[in-house]
Amino acid sequence: MSTLHGFELIHEQAVPELNTKARLFRHVRTGAELLSMENADTNKVFSINFYTPPATANGVAHIMEHSVLCGSRKYPLKEPFVELIKGSLNTFVNAFTFSDKTCYPVASQVLQDFYNLIDVYMDAVFYPTIAPQTLQQEGWHYELMSEDAPLIYKGVVFNEMKGSYSSPDRLLGNYSQATLFPDTAYGVDSGGDPKVIPDLTYEQFKAFHDTYYHPSNALIYFYGDDDPTMRLQIADGYLKDFEARPIDKTVRHQPRFTEPRRFTYPYDMGAEETDESDEAANKAMVTVNWVLADTTDTETHLGLQILAYLLTGTPAAPLYKALIDSGFGESLAGGGLDDQIAQMIFSTGLKGIAAEAADGVEALIFDTLRGLVQGGIEADIIEAALNTVEFRLRENNTGQFPRGLALMLNALTTWLYGGDPLAPVAFEAPLAAIKAKAADHYFERLITQYLLDNPHRTTVILTPDPTVREREEVAETERLARARSNMTADKLRAVMANTEALRHAQETPDSPEALALIPTLKLSDLDKHNPTIPLAQITDGASRIIYHDLFTNGIAYFDVGFDLHMLPDADLPYVELFSRALLEMGTATEDYVKLTQRIGRKTGGLDTATFFATNRKAGEATTWLFLQGKSTVAQVDDLLAILRDVLETVNFDNQERFKQIAVEEKADLEAGIVPSGHIAALTRLRAHFSEAEWATEQTSGVSYLFFLRDLIDQIDRDWSSVRAKLETMRRTLLNRRTMLTNVTLDAANWAIVAPKLTAFLAALPESESTRVAWNPKYPMGNEGLTIPTQVNYVAKGANLYAHGYQVHGSHMVILNYLRTTWLWERVRVQGGAYGGFAVFSRTSGTFGFVSYRDPNLLNTLDIYDATGGFLRELKLDDAELTRAIIGTIGDIDGYLLPDAKGYTSLTSYLVGDADADRQRLRDEVLGTTAADFHAFADVIAQVAVHGAVTVVGSAEDIAAANRERESLLTVVKVV
Repeated sequence: MSTLHGFELIHEQAVPELNTKARLFRHVRTGAELLSMENADTNKVFSINFYTPPATANGVAHIMEHSVLCGSRKYPLKEPFVELIKGSLNTFVNAFTFSDKTCYPVASQVLQDFYNLIDVYMDAVFYPTIAPQTLQQEGWHYELMSEDAPLIYKGVVFNEMKGSYSSPDRLLGNYSQATLFPDTAYGVDSGGDPKVIPDLTYEQFKAFHDTYYHPSNALIYFYGDDDPTMRLQIADGYLKDFEARPIDKTVRHQPRFTEPRRFTYPYDMGAEETDESDEAANKAMVTVNWVLADTTDTETHLGLQILAYLLTGTPAAPLYKALIDSGFGESLAGGGLDDQIAQMIFSTGLKGIAAEAADGVEALIFDTLRGLVQGGIEADIIEAALNTVEFRLRENNTGQFPRGLALMLNALTTWLYGGDPLAPVAFEAPLAAIKAKAADHYFERLITQYLLDNPHRTTVILTPDPTVREREEVAETERLARARSNMTADKLRAVMANTEALRHAQETPDSPEALALIPTLKLSDLDKHNPTIPLAQITDGASRIIYHDLFTNGIAYFDVGFDLHMLPDADLPYVELFSRALLEMGTATEDYVKLTQRIGRKTGGLDTATFFATNRKAGEATTWLFLQGKSTVAQVDDLLAILRDVLETVNFDNQERFKQIAVEEKADLEAGIVPSGHIAALTRLRAHFSEAEWATEQTSGVSYLFFLRDLIDQIDRDWSSVRAKLETMRRTLLNRRTMLTNVTLDAANWAIVAPKLTAFLAALPESESTRVAWNPKYPMGNEGLTIPTQVNYVAKGANLYAHGYQVHGSHMVILNYLRTTWLWERVRVQGGAYGGFAVFSRTSGTFGFVSYRDPNLLNTLDIYDATGGFLRELKLDDAELTRAIIGTIGDIDGYLLPDAKGYTSLTSYLVGDADADRQRLRDEVLGTTAADFHAFADVIAQVAVHGAVTVVGSAEDIAAANRERESLLTVVKVV
């Protein structure tokens, strides 16, 4: 067999559903495999992937993922990954650790940039530095600042996983998978358990790389419009220096259980509660979990994906509805179908239950499944599930996530396990086979085989325990005390010296010579002109239409907007519930189950979104609720008919259903704060400074959570008032004089759709109305929002416009630089947090610092306050400045799919951000100088002097901060 650049062709196939030519190669010298997906997509994707099964929960796979990007043979810098993204136009750069694999993907629309990214990543995975200090920084180490200071653990992944293990939902998912696979790699957490991470030695760390990061274990992936021959040449350039090595790539399957198993675990619910409290009584969680088929069985794999959607994909799905209607709990639990491992699993249940209700939940699940088999699944349910999944497959809409990367993750579900990588992405044949079988009890048979008659399942119950945190902290303190007691005086001095040496290494900048090795683009490579999106403003009678002439492959995208400033500000907390009620409570002629099925059968889906921003030119907030729908052009009549029914005849009479929605909103918001505390902190912080950001917090922040807790009681006490509120909101908002419709579609199809939309809008109510002035009650002072967590999320900010700042595009370059230098090095590398960011809204003027999974609090605030001094003293050379500018242009020119382009153009229109404004901003970015950095030092110094602080964190850390700094934070208990 002939070879090309060291590769032999194994298989070649056209994939018409993706308009792609696929070729699978094997590297003759090493055995590495390469999947080449050739198509016209300009958003090119590369990834190198390794099978990396963990033996224990010491986090070695996760820590290695971080560590290989911390310097390599060709790029001997501290953080070539960070230096790379400073000067890149990438559309995606990251790395993922899964249960059994590690992926290193990059994407870019610029060919030379794409090649630069590949080069750094290939050198990183095969020739990383991974010195002992790398493990200490990214994984864990002992830190001892002085002989009388406490011995503590420090490390980025250590703290990241402390944050992860603070989330009950994450714990439930861990336990659900671990109990199903007690004898395989899937039984341990590849991310790392903070209690086990300190067991990882450098020898184990190095051996893991030596074992798995070898070409013989590599699966290499390319996608897009780059030269397919060059792909082979680039890969061979790295692979040719290796010899084939036997690597055990056997994915060990868990022996099948002969009977189900049951487990109960505690979780931290916060030390302020007691077991007897009402709040604790209904905070348990339960999931029932099954091991299903192998992912390599392509038809069954797709069938189970459709079945999972059919059972729990919407609130009207039969199993989802049965669980919520039961009254046992507040919200669905479990991850549904997980098909990213060799043996798929399905997990479902409830959270917010009484622990003693777990038996009832389990029985309900099986009763519901048996009822579906015995009575047969309704044809409308099956049709809706099939149409929805098929629409998603054909649309291939991955949002900001590169399409090529999503396809690769699908391919790995077979490829990693020795199967055909094209089987999961070439969906036509299995989809056709399933559609042919659907009417013959196909899904009923899947339920019987994989759920009802399958003894390989576990029931996992998570119960709240206010003593968990204390026990874990005591155990960690005792472990550190034992470690210290076993250290001689010389050893203690060595730990202190190592602490100082690591800190010195972290603070020592890379040399200019090392930095010059990083490949980067030149300013001359950048497009001087902003990309524009076509926008036409159409007045159709009393209706306003914004139209974008973009190719959408025959799919019509609609955003029907309602101006929320027509409502009094007291109604804002109802907006999210109102939007859900439109789609989840039914109409005059259909209950919400039938409505949901109709949406699934006749369209590509309906959803809602809110948009809050400041129109600086108008000097006011622009605040909108959007009802978003999509369909093929042939389905537009059905889509508009559904929109009409939803808007004009929504049925608000079902008190119990509305309460379910409110309870579910509350439960999901509570569950989301712990893992995403940075969002909660930043949302609350921004609410100090502008009407639009205050409104955002009212509809999605902690204020909204507090509102929901009160409203749930009010629904029981005074339902008539709540129902009247919803109906008044509907009547007020449904006014075509104040509405706006956004359409994204090509011109030829718009000619077909436009008269249909005109008729739809003309039939809507019309009346005189005026916008309502709001009277925001802004948060005051500094706040400490307490949640049960082992880490903190620390935010500080101010409105820069209020302190005299005149916006200039250079601020984007400066913030990009701060994120990748000052904040990265001080908050993440030295501080041990997982991340630190700086964000600015040029419409409102609000600036904010925020950290993510941060073991510190006051120290992080000190870093924020020192930022002005850092910028003032900064000596910025031309190369660094160029990289910062290039990285900023990369952010501006992010890759967007057609629907996202249309919506992005709409939001620019709403805030008064014209093409000329964006071009001026780009010109200022491209013209940024070192003097702009120094000038911004005085601007950002205003945050140190006048800024507000919001911390989402543990009660203990917030109390300690208040003791040290005289009641710095007003304490607010959130969860």
